[in-house]
Amino acid sequence: MSDDINLVQEAVEGLGKAFEEFKATNDKKLADLEKKGGTDPLVEDKLKNIEADLDKYEDINQKLTKAEMESRSHGEKLAEIETMLKRPEAGLTTEKVDLSTKAFDKWLRKGKENLEPEELKAITVSDDSSAGYLAPPEYVRELIKTLTEISPVRSIARVRSTTQKAVQIPSRTATFSAQWVAEQGTRSETTGYTTKLEEIPTHEVYALVDISEQELEDAAFNLEAEMQQEFADQFAKAEGNATTVGDAIGKPEGFMTNSSVGTTNTGHASTLQADGLLDLVHAIKSPYAQNATMVFNRTTLAAIRQLKDTAGQYVFQAGMMLTAGVPNSILGFPYVEMPDMADVGAGNKPIAFGDFSRGYMVVDRVALSVLRDPFTQATSGNVRYVARRRVGGQVILAEALRTQTVSA
Repeated sequence: MSDDINLVQEAVEGLGKAFEEFKATNDKKLADLEKKGGTDPLVEDKLKNIEADLDKYEDINQKLTKAEMESRSHGEKLAEIETMLKRPEAGLTTEKVDLSTKAFDKWLRKGKENLEPEELKAITVSDDSSAGYLAPPEYVRELIKTLTEISPVRSIARVRSTTQKAVQIPSRTATFSAQWVAEQGTRSETTGYTTKLEEIPTHEVYALVDISEQELEDAAFNLEAEMQQEFADQFAKAEGNATTVGDAIGKPEGFMTNSSVGTTNTGHASTLQADGLLDLVHAIKSPYAQNATMVFNRTTLAAIRQLKDTAGQYVFQAGMMLTAGVPNSILGFPYVEMPDMADVGAGNKPIAFGDFSRGYMVVDRVALSVLRDPFTQATSGNVRYVARRRVGGQVILAEALRTQTVSA
């Protein structure tokens, strides 16, 4: 335990030291630009080396930030999944569920032809009409847990589970206006409240993983864990791209592509500006700012680290990370890296900000179909597995989110 504490302490001290060195070096770079109209190549190289050090600590910071975001709703998300997966299917007892799980694992390793009649019957109950078999509840539960842990969007968005191909949620389009009334006055009916139903469809996404026959024959090989991690990694990458920049055609709608989400200019035609970030932060209504998060990719983070406000203070602040539970921040707000966000460039939108738990919803269809293909990779000595699931995503409250456009 003491070794873990020492490692954490070293990480905190290392981050603080690296950022102080970064500020001093960047200040020298800015001073050279002002006095000489150029920068020393040695200073530029030093800055790059320091930024590389900061990026190493950023991995720890991102884990802390996601953990902090999920702590508010992670339990509720997983509890909902648990409830849906534990709903008893017609005619299935606990013993039959256990048999189904064991039969599914045996099928993964040895194929349908090696199953006993009762095992074949157990997984036939979960037969997927589009080929393959539906994974048992415990398998799906662990996969979604892993997916939730590594997906940047899921850590800040609202996540809902369903057994249907789509969900409908009420969306407020206008609201009542409060009215004053005297103590004995007549209270007239307020008007203006309207809603509509938003439908969020789920779209099919698939992932492939090849496992060698030698590994399948090894009883000590944890096939379940290996496949869950591989599938989760692939699903997370596909979801991350779609929920960020997806066009809603056969895939989720990205929060960056929704036309109703407003934008704030940086104040410069090709770069970020500290004042532009301040404008972005203040463009969000107060109720949403209280739980707001900034998102961008790692290249944009490097640019933000160099920004100073009008008081000469860096907008990036190094947190205490694990020791105090305070992650790094931008203007006091937490941030999450999303690799599919655009880089800084003229006309691009490299940053988004807002309360994603109110502005964006991810919908999971709680089912996973797995197809075992022993033929495609047979000459390589591998068995291919194809996993299919359905997931949706959509902006549900545009005013809770805002983007930043690189423009004067």
